[in-house]
Amino acid sequence: MTATVESARTYEVRTYGCQMNVHDSERLSGLLEDAGYVPATEGQVADVVVFNTCAVRENADNRLYGNLGHLRPSKVSNPGMQIAVGGCLAQKDQGEIVRRAPWVDVVFGTHNIGSLPVLLERARVQQEAQVEIKESLETFPSTLPTKRESAYAAWVSISVGCNNTCTFCIVPSLRGKEKDRRPGDILNEVRTLVDQGVLEITLLGQNVNTYGVEFGDRLAFGKLLRACGDVEGLERVRFTSPHPAAFTDDVIAAMAETPNVMHQLHMPLQSGSDRVLKAMRRSYRAERYLGIIERVRAAMPDAAISTDIIVGFPGETEEDFQETLEVVRRSRFANAFTFQYSIRPGTPAATMDGQVPKEVVQERYERLVALQNEISWEENRRQVGRTLEVLVAEGEGRKDEATNRLSGRAPDNRLVHFTPGAEVPRPGDTVRVEVTYAAPHHLVADGPVLELRRTRAGDAWQARQGAPASNAPGVMLGMPSIGRPAVPDVQDSGCSVRA
Repeated sequence: MTATVESARTYEVRTYGCQMNVHDSERLSGLLEDAGYVPATEGQVADVVVFNTCAVRENADNRLYGNLGHLRPSKVSNPGMQIAVGGCLAQKDQGEIVRRAPWVDVVFGTHNIGSLPVLLERARVQQEAQVEIKESLETFPSTLPTKRESAYAAWVSISVGCNNTCTFCIVPSLRGKEKDRRPGDILNEVRTLVDQGVLEITLLGQNVNTYGVEFGDRLAFGKLLRACGDVEGLERVRFTSPHPAAFTDDVIAAMAETPNVMHQLHMPLQSGSDRVLKAMRRSYRAERYLGIIERVRAAMPDAAISTDIIVGFPGETEEDFQETLEVVRRSRFANAFTFQYSIRPGTPAATMDGQVPKEVVQERYERLVALQNEISWEENRRQVGRTLEVLVAEGEGRKDEATNRLSGRAPDNRLVHFTPGAEVPRPGDTVRVEVTYAAPHHLVADGPVLELRRTRAGDAWQARQGAPASNAPGVMLGMPSIGRPAVPDVQDSGCSVRA
């Protein structure tokens, strides 16, 4: 059902949290535009503001209510404005949101994002808040309209929900049990995206490598990776995030043997202490984790491996922390997303004994970051002098305008800033460049561009700008800030979240 809305009503979707939320926000934008809304321009207060929330951090609710409070004056001065709150925090708090912020018009959960346009219209007609929270998935998100932020890279959701019971994570109670899409539906979406110009897809799931559990095929994920290799025109395949307990050798083989599957792996560690992993209910131990890393590197010596680590889990001792540092040293991560443990109300860990004092957590966190930065820098320096194919991105380099550089991602997902030549590539085009400098978190290629390849993805990006496509001269520097699937700035708890 599509709601009827006034002509040219504007919307804005504000996203917090994990890749799943970013992907859901693309669906929300698609739903709203399908219902007749148009995006608000920069600096404009939209007629409809949608908050797609995360419940991972302890202060998530404070952040939401602070932002709702900032919007209240706009709502008072413009009674026709509508505010909607969805996502994990909405699923958790439900009616509490309207009680604390009675100027909110709509609250919807993680299982019924497709209801948003109808709920907005119902709230407008009935002049009262609409709260609709479904306890199970109403429609698989990928069947809904989508407005993708990127012309050249896309998320493809292969499953939703999680069957694990990690003691620090509230996601399973908010997203529900794992639900898997059929392989044919996934591959049809991938082919459609490629037909639209997409070169890179990221397969997305709460525990992406447990894909197939619902229909009883434990090898389904490796088969899916290999099937993506048969999609003509698809150049890069990534996935996030796998769970070490379910990471099998057939997946390693599929990564190594499928040319368009990138030799890049994000494998959450969380802790290097077996005692802490047991308390977290993470069903693997440090040696199993290190064994996976060893086998991945044996099959793909050039693989770049990243991870998530939580510091200061309840009961963590200095000995436990030293064990984490040792796993980090042995793993040689390209980068790590490191987090200080924060209490998530509603999780078993929130009431555990042995909550670590904040000052101790902070000191350990700083030591871990220092060690990982040192390793990341050493690993990046190994890239100096190498020639890399870079998929030109949009909005990846915050200083590009000041430095007259462009930015993009190497096959192993390292961020590369490069100096364009006379012919400037478009987002979605690829360049071959030689790395001249390495920093802990990026590479620089300030020599000449060795090769520029115009792509269908670049054509698709240019078409979005309303300009003639292929074989046109390069676009100007200073590109818009919306680009490839973004990495949000919120803590991870094993649910594919980044910081």
